[in-house]
Amino acid sequence: MPLRLDAQAPGFADAFRRFVDAPRGAEAEVDAAVAEIIADVRQRGDAAVIACTARFDRVRLTAERLRIDAAEIDRAAAQCAPDALAALDRAVERIEAYHRRQLPRDWRFGDDDGLELGQRWRPLAAVGIYVPGGRAAYPSSVLMNALPARVAGVGRIAMAVPTPDGVLNPLVLAAARRAGVDEIYRIGGAQAVAALAWGTATIPRVDKIVGPGNAYVAAAKRQVFGRVGIDTIAGPSEILVVADRANDPAWIAIDLLSQAEHDETAQSILIADDDGFIDAVLIAIDHHLARLPRAAIARASWERHGAIIRVAVLGDAVALIDAIAPEHLELAIAEPETLADRVSHVGAIFLGRHAPEAIGDYIAGPSHVLPTARAARFASGLGVLDFMKRTSLIACDAAALARIGPAAITLARAEGLEAHALSVALRLDRRS
Repeated sequence: MPLRLDAQAPGFADAFRRFVDAPRGAEAEVDAAVAEIIADVRQRGDAAVIACTARFDRVRLTAERLRIDAAEIDRAAAQCAPDALAALDRAVERIEAYHRRQLPRDWRFGDDDGLELGQRWRPLAAVGIYVPGGRAAYPSSVLMNALPARVAGVGRIAMAVPTPDGVLNPLVLAAARRAGVDEIYRIGGAQAVAALAWGTATIPRVDKIVGPGNAYVAAAKRQVFGRVGIDTIAGPSEILVVADRANDPAWIAIDLLSQAEHDETAQSILIADDDGFIDAVLIAIDHHLARLPRAAIARASWERHGAIIRVAVLGDAVALIDAIAPEHLELAIAEPETLADRVSHVGAIFLGRHAPEAIGDYIAGPSHVLPTARAARFASGLGVLDFMKRTSLIACDAAALARIGPAAITLARAEGLEAHALSVALRLDRRS
């Protein structure tokens, strides 16, 4: 059974803290293995990538077959159901429209000292998109990673997607074409991250790598950070639902299971103020689990990592939400805006009874790549700015330098950096 807590019970604070701090995810020590793979790819390039793909994905490739060509993409798209392609097109339209609103503007201004200051934005030159394959084959992840990059104006978008046993979801390729992906490589794991970061004879290096993956992908992204940028270290998916008794318990139950079915290490949390409603949700969860195709995964997630927290009033949920800092927050209550305004740490908020988290995964518009593992305390969901660089602009004429230069000289000498001081002083004809 999931953990059940009462915020009014003695010892709640300690029990809640233990729950928040409890580890989730793979326990295996993968860092050493990932370091070996990265070193091998750096040294042997394509040969190492091909060897790792044969070993881990059971696919034998040549350098010529690492990249998926246009003809194969055409054949894959032809296999897709028309309604699925239409749904992709609808999602593309909405995701692009949302992210166009994130595009920043360049600006400049003149200050009172006579300097002209400003900033400008430029897109990254090349980005690598990692998309899970095999059991976790998600066309939606292609759109949510690639479309913000395309809107930002990234010059080259390369995608890596593993094809275990040679299997690849055709809709993933169709999504990549619609999202403007320039190159697709049939590789995954740490070897794909290393190839994108360092480059091989076949796979040109990129400047940033984004997208979720397993523990090996996460460890590889951590190890190549600095050589390239990364979005975040993705952990298991999370949802926190705040609900009152006016909800249909079956709706709330399936919302909780919508994240639990992702992975056995996913986490679903319910905060409610009514014991009868909580009991009804638990019954509805059992009914749903009897029918879900991924019931075994969802059940394991719910029973090992799920939680129900009973509060006296729903306003008490705010402090708990911020402590958990969930990836997804559903406010299935009468006046969700009131509670939402008080929450600080969350990846995405779904407002009202008719805004299930699942619409955010596919069609709402914002990217579903969101901070997990309490990273919402300091990180945001993937967006256009993640694929752009901000540059400061500083223009200073002689008169302006005369006004602010003396302070710069004083500060430079206070730090013991005489060359810094002289670079200003010589222009002011002040050598001492």
